[in-house]
Amino acid sequence: MDYQNIIYAQDGGVVTLTINRPEKLNGLDTRTIEELLHAVHKIRDDVSARAVILTGAGRGFSSGADLSATGGGGGGPIDAGRILETHYNPLLENMMSLNVPIITAVNGPAAGAGCSLALFGDFVIAADEAYFLQAFVNIGLVPDVGSTWLLPRVIGRARALEMMMLGEKIPSEKALEWGMIHKRVPAGSLMDEANALAARFASGPTRSYALIRQGVRDCMEQGLSDALKTERRNQLIAGRTSDFMEGVAAFLGKRKAAFKGQ
Repeated sequence: MDYQNIIYAQDGGVVTLTINRPEKLNGLDTRTIEELLHAVHKIRDDVSARAVILTGAGRGFSSGADLSATGGGGGGPIDAGRILETHYNPLLENMMSLNVPIITAVNGPAAGAGCSLALFGDFVIAADEAYFLQAFVNIGLVPDVGSTWLLPRVIGRARALEMMMLGEKIPSEKALEWGMIHKRVPAGSLMDEANALAARFASGPTRSYALIRQGVRDCMEQGLSDALKTERRNQLIAGRTSDFMEGVAAFLGKRKAAFKGQ
């Protein structure tokens, strides 16, 4: 696919995906979502890719769905959820099933579907001036792209309802206080912080990271007994990797492990 609305860049094991519609504050239309999904598939199939950074060009992460491209607004009722089934949900499912960590570098506003994408990063790093906005109620819709699943689990029911039903901005300072994000940094150091973390992941035990990502997702939906079984299964898989053997050898040899992601 010829990317028009995103930038795909790879440096060693780190892939950076940049939503590149700054004139629309990185609003998400169908083409952009299709390009992001294609890029996620490309990362999935590339064994050299071991960490992902998702960010936005210009002054914002993403303003959410590009309403000028939805066909709504006075033209009669539409199925506002159809694009979830055809575009957003496949993107989110494929992001969540990747075998590499995802870092979201939130450089400004993250609203609506853009807020959802930002918060589904395994590590969310936000610039000081960034904010998060569940904007759906302001146009008479409901939160989507996984927000109603994720937010109550991350910040609790009361705060999730506050975000969703009041539709007010949550500044990065409050997002950090609430536990929504990993770190809050000055704008000038945002990408340095994201790249440093991504480089750490790119030199780490990739298969272990994949099992942790999927294990947490599975165990968030399981009772204790099933969660223990999930841990047992994942430990069996991790224990058979070359990185486990290298990690033990490095520990016993009192040296830094040289993980290969295998």
